[in-house]
Amino acid sequence: MPDDQPVILTQGLGKRYDRTLALDDLNLEVRRGEVFGFLGPNGAGKTTTIRLLLGLIRPTAGAAVVLDLDPWADAVTLHRRVGYVPGEFAVWPQLTGREMLELLGNVHGGVDAAYREELMRRFELEPDKRGRSYSKGNRQKVGLIGALQSRADLLILDEPTSGLDPLMAAVFQACVREARDRGQTIFLSSHIMSEVEEVCDRVGILRRGRLADVGTLAGLRHLSARAFDLTFEGDAPRLDSVPGVEVLPSQDGAVRCRVHGDLKPFMQALAQSNVATLQSREPSLEEIFLRYYGPEDGAPEDGAPRAAT
Repeated sequence: MPDDQPVILTQGLGKRYDRTLALDDLNLEVRRGEVFGFLGPNGAGKTTTIRLLLGLIRPTAGAAVVLDLDPWADAVTLHRRVGYVPGEFAVWPQLTGREMLELLGNVHGGVDAAYREELMRRFELEPDKRGRSYSKGNRQKVGLIGALQSRADLLILDEPTSGLDPLMAAVFQACVREARDRGQTIFLSSHIMSEVEEVCDRVGILRRGRLADVGTLAGLRHLSARAFDLTFEGDAPRLDSVPGVEVLPSQDGAVRCRVHGDLKPFMQALAQSNVATLQSREPSLEEIFLRYYGPEDGAPEDGAPRAAT
């Protein structure tokens, strides 16, 4: 496929289960060689989207093209070019870790055996133990190594670090960066904000089965307020009447506030005061995420069906 051809392209993609709308009018483009983060809480439609992209279920509206293939009609061909890790990876209880990885490699059509050995070492997997003895974290390691060892054109990862400790999560993030540097494309579904911030080039936010926004992390930060902690020499000014400023409760004498939108009125108000200290930070992805899923906006409207996972 041409280098400028999107690896994933959906147009009006939708899935309905009886009266439940799981995914509605998804228009999405994932470019070659990028790590795309797909965010949303449980029930937002992330896993439904992945199942559609893999051809595991059939859409009820629209279409998807993955690696220039129809996921439903060309599923067998597509799966040989995709590495997939589900949110809950099930192992074969009677097989050892090594046997499972060899089986997965043979099903995929061949892998880099030397790279598999390297991955087992980096993820500290004990390959000669049987699946029945693996913890949740070790089962997840088998799934991740099984996908990464293929060096597939596209990696589709659904909550990939579920069950991993922080050290192994860092190993996973390093492997994702290396895969991207090799030209692989990664579609990463997650609700772990720090993970997405560490590795993703762009992010899509899914809300109630619909795509709420897409952009780079820098581009999406404007959707959330900037936070400030201030102290003053003398009396603090009244900031709650300044346009766009939300003053937060504080018990240590500092003034804490969030500024929505234009900073100019806030800075003009500070210019009239004796500021002793000022700390500012950009919003985290979690704060951006809560703009869509906060208590005032997270519950479905009365009578509206909840989106399926």
